[in-house]
Amino acid sequence: MSGPVARRALSFCGTVFHMKYFDAHCHIQFDQYAEDRAEVVKIMQEKEVGGMVVGTDLDSSVRALKLVENLPNFYASAGLHPNAVLDERFDEDSFRAILRHPKMKAIGECGLDNYRPLDVEVAKGEQRKVFEKHIELAVEANKPMMIHSRPSKGTQDAYRDMIDILRSYKQEYGERLRGDIHFFVGGVEEARDFIDLGFTLSFTAVLTFARDYDEVVRTIPLTSIITETDAPYIAPLRIRGKRNEPTSVIDVVEAIAEIRGGDKETVRETVLENARTLFSL
Repeated sequence: MSGPVARRALSFCGTVFHMKYFDAHCHIQFDQYAEDRAEVVKIMQEKEVGGMVVGTDLDSSVRALKLVENLPNFYASAGLHPNAVLDERFDEDSFRAILRHPKMKAIGECGLDNYRPLDVEVAKGEQRKVFEKHIELAVEANKPMMIHSRPSKGTQDAYRDMIDILRSYKQEYGERLRGDIHFFVGGVEEARDFIDLGFTLSFTAVLTFARDYDEVVRTIPLTSIITETDAPYIAPLRIRGKRNEPTSVIDVVEAIAEIRGGDKETVRETVLENARTLFSL
């Protein structure tokens, strides 16, 4: 990030704000925010929303770190998205180097994606190989994982494969292997299996306009839930069709409280504490 936007963003570096909400997965380093990134950060601070800026390849991971480096309550995650593994070599040494930074709180976005691969067999094999490298790096760095797992339409295949992989590594690494299943869209059975492995599940503003995941949200322990936006994607109902913003995490908290029939403040405090604990914030 350079030029006027960078200089304006830096003007917020000394601002200390109380964090009431946490967006555990957003991409405000992406080009969709090139024109108003500093304003987005300012609004997040005004609304007391912290955030995890997530990389999807080496370049976006580096940009995430540069963005959050001097911003209180902003953190970064570095990884190679499964849909990028055929286009970019997983540069383990470069990722290891940036993960040493204290603002780097997680490893990923990484995982398995059976929804979009162009060459299914080649992609699946490479995705698994790269994902296992992320696991080993996460354990080495003793940091949680930020996992992307998207099944093919009408199945839970990527989740089942992911659970099998994590179980095998969990036997060896125990509590050092942990993390979050980003943008969870699985069923109750998959949710319980991930929770048994010590992982949290994060939910997006999809909860504001779809009822597909209400049963999961009601069934699993609140202590296993964290909130995210995946901004700039998946805007809540009130701004659907527009660019999403990290402050939409407030909508996610409200939706969870409504689905569970619980007190919004209790939900807010619990999911925030879940994120603080998982990412050592």
